[in-house]
Amino acid sequence: MHNKFIQYFLSFSNIGLSFCLIFIAVSNVTVAQSRSTSLRVVVNSNKDGAIQPDDVVTLREAIQIVNGKLPQEKLSASEKAQVSPSNTPRIDFNLSSQQTTIVLQDILPPLTAPNLVIDGATQPGYEAKKSATAEIHIPVPIISIQPEATRNIIRGFTVLSNRITIRGLSIYGFTSEHERTASIPPADIFISDQAKNVVIENNWLGITPDEKMPETPSAFGVSVFNAVGATIQRNRISYHEGSAIITGATAASTQIKQNIIVGNGLAGMPDAIRLEGSIDGSQIKENLICANDGSGAFLFKPLGSVEITNNQIKYNGRRLRRAAVYLMGSDNKVINNEITNQAGPGVVVTAFPNGGSFLNGAAVRNVIQNNRFTDLEGLSIDLNNRASADVSDFQQGDGKNPVRTSSNRRLDTGNAAINAPEFVSKEFLLINNIVTIAGTADPDSEIQIYRVSPDGALSQAITTIKTNAKGRFETTLPNLQPLTRLSAIATDSNGTSEPAYSTVILSPSQQAPQIKELNQEKLTQHQGEIPNCTTPPAPPTPPTPPPAPPELPAPPAPIRLKVPNNIHYALDKDFISSASGEVLDKIAVVMQQYPTIVIELQGHTDARASDAYNKDLAKRRATNARNHLIKKGTAPERMTIRSFGERQLKTPGRNKVEHAFNRRVEVLFFDTRGVEIILESQKDDLQIER
Repeated sequence: MHNKFIQYFLSFSNIGLSFCLIFIAVSNVTVAQSRSTSLRVVVNSNKDGAIQPDDVVTLREAIQIVNGKLPQEKLSASEKAQVSPSNTPRIDFNLSSQQTTIVLQDILPPLTAPNLVIDGATQPGYEAKKSATAEIHIPVPIISIQPEATRNIIRGFTVLSNRITIRGLSIYGFTSEHERTASIPPADIFISDQAKNVVIENNWLGITPDEKMPETPSAFGVSVFNAVGATIQRNRISYHEGSAIITGATAASTQIKQNIIVGNGLAGMPDAIRLEGSIDGSQIKENLICANDGSGAFLFKPLGSVEITNNQIKYNGRRLRRAAVYLMGSDNKVINNEITNQAGPGVVVTAFPNGGSFLNGAAVRNVIQNNRFTDLEGLSIDLNNRASADVSDFQQGDGKNPVRTSSNRRLDTGNAAINAPEFVSKEFLLINNIVTIAGTADPDSEIQIYRVSPDGALSQAITTIKTNAKGRFETTLPNLQPLTRLSAIATDSNGTSEPAYSTVILSPSQQAPQIKELNQEKLTQHQGEIPNCTTPPAPPTPPTPPPAPPELPAPPAPIRLKVPNNIHYALDKDFISSASGEVLDKIAVVMQQYPTIVIELQGHTDARASDAYNKDLAKRRATNARNHLIKKGTAPERMTIRSFGERQLKTPGRNKVEHAFNRRVEVLFFDTRGVEIILESQKDDLQIER
């Protein structure tokens, strides 16, 4: 199954306009034949199957009624009682409190009635003011929609008309087993047919109402394949094998706002939000994007530009080390975001211009300002060079650029290789609580001075100044503490630069400490901080009790913990055997019992086959082990993946038994409270080849 999904996701971006035009032509006929009547239909049964007169209305029947495909004269008297006139077409719900899961037997009819509202918030018991998360208010849905377990149903809802709204539902389990793109891409919600102004809001996509990962994850969350002005807001989107939100041929003016996007990209396309095609005028704003397997936002050969503003983008790159925000194209804006704990750089601008063509120079005019970075594996801002053509360079960054003085040399680097500012000194003196900062940059550019965090990232913009016609800048800064480190970025008509080498503020009697310019620490070095994507809302504040006498907190008692730290695999296989599953279940119990523990899953193979093949196989093994633990309740942000392939053999591999010991995933445990972890090497699940 895993290999099929890898092939599926890799082929998604190559579907092409030919398929799109065929689909549009077919679906336009459908829309023309099924104009909506303004009816309100109440779904009062969670059953699904053939459409026929009976005592209840199913979701499938409700869709066909509002589409104009199921005339009222074909309904029973009991069904007619659930249909009434309305100013706009609506599908509301009134299910039994014990039967709120709709299990589909086949794909639902497409939604073709303009202005239709499908509203799960109408279900009795729905609490619009109650949220499971404190970070963004998203009500908990009551009604869930999923496919029957033995059926391969690729989509939840298919939207083919204007101004349709889908609200207040939990939708999950929609996927495909096609080895290559043989149909419309699978998704919880698929929007096409040039639909305008579709709204997807207050849904839980890919996640069950009890906050679990379903047994069968969905492929994608929302696929905007051919639509304009879609709004995706206040949704909780988790546990997809591909991206939470992905665009295709046309997705201009897509608005992605105030969503919680956690734990996506489990098996295929890893990025939380992946925008490609015509996406001009789109916005990604005020989202929480956390613990996804690749980038938080990845722009792939876009036509047009995007604004990425006021997002929290943290703990991404859990499986594949990528930039938190990766930009192809020109005129994008990345402003006022918090970007932290990324297994990769902060923001990368590739050398590709709009549409991915090598013509007409590099991607330019990408503005990256007022962002806050910390704990990155790389630069806060990295402008890629076209000569950096490895796969990793198109996912991460290529490091600090040399100073460019030739206009021709600037054509092959993101943002036309605008030079980073240079301070005139590695240290500046603090005199009477004031320090004067000076340096050089490209002429007539805007310079932002930043505080620098201990890991070398740009943590806070503190002032903005301009260079003169000769490229010089100078400013005075009050109230800085000694040993404060500063950096700077420059922005001009070509876009924003990489960060300057740091300088440090000293009092006259101090000596400059050694400055570390780049944080290249691996993510495992930052395991002291427990990742936390979401928290439940705080309960009402109780009355303040009288103050108790202060007591010194007792140090935590050391815990002696025994837990297995490895599982094994069959020859050339990545699936979890029943014996390995029992081992992982023991690890899951420990993770639930000790919420301060985080782990790294390290994949290994034996020495046979090529190094590249073995690294991929090891990654798949670690990925499947992590997915098993997620299904057992371990939060994805508590786990990272690393693939070693054949490079760290446990045995020399002289026989079949030694090969079997090498085919493994090792689990590294980390805890900050002085917990002593006793690891149990085990071989109960050893799989010796025949």
